[in-house]
Amino acid sequence: NNPAGIGHDAREEAVVFATQFRMAEKFTIESPDVTYNKDYIEAVYPYQTTHVYEEDGSVKVKPCSTKFTFRTERKVPKLGVMLVGWGGNNGTTVTAAVLANQLGLSWMTKTGEKVANYYGSLFQASTVCLGTGPAGDVYVPFKDLLPTVNPNDIVFDGWDISSMNLADAMGRAQVLDWQLQEQLKPHMKKFHPRPSVYIPEFIAANQEDRADNLIQGSKKEQVEQIRKDIGDFKAKSGVSKVIVLWTANTERFCDVIPGVNDTAENLMKTIECGREISPSSMFAVASILEGCAYINGSPQNTFVPGVVDLAIKHKVFIAGDDFKSGQTKIKSVLVDFLVSAGLKTVSIVSYNHLGNNDGKNLSAPEQFRSKEISKSNVVDDMVQSNPILYKPSEKPDHCVVIKYVPYVGDSKRAMDEYTSEIMMGGTNTIVLHNTCEDSLLASPLILDLVILTELCQRITFKTELDPEFQTFHSVLSILSYLCKAPLVPDGSPVINSLFRQRTCIENILRACLALPPQNHMFLEHKMQRSFVTTQMPAHSAVQSIPHKTVKLNNILHKNYILNGHTNGYAN
Repeated sequence: NNPAGIGHDAREEAVVFATQFRMAEKFTIESPDVTYNKDYIEAVYPYQTTHVYEEDGSVKVKPCSTKFTFRTERKVPKLGVMLVGWGGNNGTTVTAAVLANQLGLSWMTKTGEKVANYYGSLFQASTVCLGTGPAGDVYVPFKDLLPTVNPNDIVFDGWDISSMNLADAMGRAQVLDWQLQEQLKPHMKKFHPRPSVYIPEFIAANQEDRADNLIQGSKKEQVEQIRKDIGDFKAKSGVSKVIVLWTANTERFCDVIPGVNDTAENLMKTIECGREISPSSMFAVASILEGCAYINGSPQNTFVPGVVDLAIKHKVFIAGDDFKSGQTKIKSVLVDFLVSAGLKTVSIVSYNHLGNNDGKNLSAPEQFRSKEISKSNVVDDMVQSNPILYKPSEKPDHCVVIKYVPYVGDSKRAMDEYTSEIMMGGTNTIVLHNTCEDSLLASPLILDLVILTELCQRITFKTELDPEFQTFHSVLSILSYLCKAPLVPDGSPVINSLFRQRTCIENILRACLALPPQNHMFLEHKMQRSFVTTQMPAHSAVQSIPHKTVKLNNILHKNYILNGHTNGYAN
């Protein structure tokens, strides 16, 4: 249990980029708008928006404010995570990573000793700024804004079409250093995936040789077995909550057919009659019927309208699609930068090759098409945001290529070329080469997805017009930061810009503490006579914090050049 604002203590070390940055070890909100009790944190928050409309031929802009009350349960449950594709590269890597962190493992490589960590995780390895104290900005780990699950406490289980135990599957994946694998093998070999659903026409034919661990029977019987597996895991592990996540093979797209998968009722009839439904949608249906949130980490259209309808009717969270870990994450940053800078990006060419089983499966045309779609739409909202550069329906040329090269294994190579038109007929071309350790980038996203989903299950809110508290929409779009092709509620805008997605998560969590959004205006530092005093009251929570930071030796050594003033820091 981690009450809001209380950090995990001595084990955490913060990297400090300069002495004006500090890490807070604990905090409480001193505000009449925030109430702490044994069970909840309750916060009153004014949500500021701007309404734009046309009246009498002129555009009117009206600032609006809506009063929200947020309530966050403080008790963190024991979380179980069931992975579909548990024996694959991502499943074995995330399980091994959590075990290594639980055990505090270290191992030697040719570059020296490595220690288990959660680098790459938004919640475990990044920070947010609480505000400004006497020594400058005060930072807190993202995970400590609100009470969140510690990944070391997550209990894993799952399914796979391969019966291989997780120790052998970890060796097959060839992701982790051998010395680390040797330490983990006694623990990993205890894990055996449950039989899974295998419908050959949905994945590449080259996966057939792995399929020796299958749920038998009709589609209805298979869905019932998945439900029994979830119940069995929950009962035997003692977890109080289960989240199911698909990290198995990319499937081909499934046609949306009226009368088959367009409504929850029709989808259930389809399962009953044994008509076409993808394995990932079958797992989604089973999870929803068991009241478990379901996350799709692959690019196929798991969430056909019938699945979404079922989730809404059962008030269960669903989220996806496709982990945003490497090339696409950079694309959602770079195109945002280019278009925001007034440069007209006209051509994006993305090539990558990889040699893991994901690459092997994607070598089949129908599975590649699913991935191509999820990678190609990532720039749409950024392009549409600038009608100065782009006419209606105008888009950059966008080509995505994926090739299977077995030798490179999990170490994916990504090469991108971005061409933009600049002033007076000129062009600017940016070329990038990115080597991505694919599963080591995806695994922390899996942790973030389940931790944020679980947190959202404990947050309720209402406006002044609401008679009672409500939850987030069943389509949990707050997870968009972690997904290539974000699933959003019908009629909602799709946001792909990485920084806007991250800001959304941060500001919603801040709202749960009645903290204003970070606006980065720093007006107090842009005035001749500032309205902010540098003296803090004696009872200041920030002032009393015994900061524990690691001061980097020689971070500002002789060869390190600083431009301008450094807020009083000097060698």
